[in-house]
This record gives sequence, structure tokens and C-alpha cells, in this order.
Amino acid sequence: MIVKYRCKSILSILAPLLIFITPGTAAAGSLAGSEGDVRYPITIPTGTTGGCGKAYAAYVAASGHSAFAATPIVPATEYFICGARLNAPSQKTAEDLALKSCQASKSKYKVTVAGACSISASK
Repeated sequence: MIVKYRCKSILSILAPLLIFITPGTAAAGSLAGSEGDVRYPITIPTGTTGGCGKAYAAYVAASGHSAFAATPIVPATEYFICGARLNAPSQKTAEDLALKSCQASKSKYKVTVAGACSISASK
């Protein structure tokens, strides 16, 4: 009988503590698994060669401030160039470095028909 009442009193004390502790842990969570601020949707076309699909998957999995930049995917255009920056100190820095990465890839492969690089998603 005494054990029955002790369990109820312990639970009544611990329940309010759980209510206050839970929101604090959710607020301090990482950005991993989040697409963040999507400016235009990225759908990697099937049959695409190269590392853009892997780079986008790494961007989504990254736990810190990251950005993904790409050229527009146009059905008539066969080129798709991208760049990413993962776990940067800030979202702005990640965006700047992702754009530079995309532009560097574009000039490396000397592609002029792919369109301009722009930030497609950042977090």
C-alpha cells in the first residue's frame, strides 16, 4: 500500500519536470535531415552522372549551416552544375562559398549553356 502511494507521488513530481526539460532539448537540436530554406526545389534527373546527387544528400545530412547551389535544371539543357558548402560558421558564409564552388565547377568544365548558379537551399 505504501509503495503504491510513493510511486504516484514520485510520478506527480517528475511529470512537470519532463514538460520543462523537453522543449530545451528540441531547441538545441542539429540541422541534420532538414532541407532548410528551399528557394527552388531540387530534383536530380534520373540518369544524371556526376556528384550532384551525392552533394545534395550530404547537404541534407549535414548538421551545421550549409548551402547547396546549382544551375537551373531545364529539360532541353543537358548540363547541370552544382556546388555545396557543408557545416560553415554561418548561413551567409555557407551560401557565399556554395556559390563560389558552383561557379568554379562551371568554369572548370567550361560549360556556358547551363545557366547561372544560384542558391537553391540553405540552412
